Amino acid sequence: ARTYAFIKRRGYVVPEDIRAVCHDVLRHRIGLTYEAEANNLTSEEIISEILNKVEVP
Repeated sequence: ARTYAFIKRRGYVVPEDIRAVCHDVLRHRIGLTYEAEANNLTSEEIISEILNKVEVP
């Protein structure tokens, strides 16, 4: 997110920076359980759900 903010010519990170990069950064870190696979969940859906539940300061 810091690099993304830098590219956008800011010296600080805003919540939108985190949202912009988190799927690409976290996608390979999410290991799906057999239950998740049986329910046809994807890592993208899980990351989106987490982002929607975390309160933005």
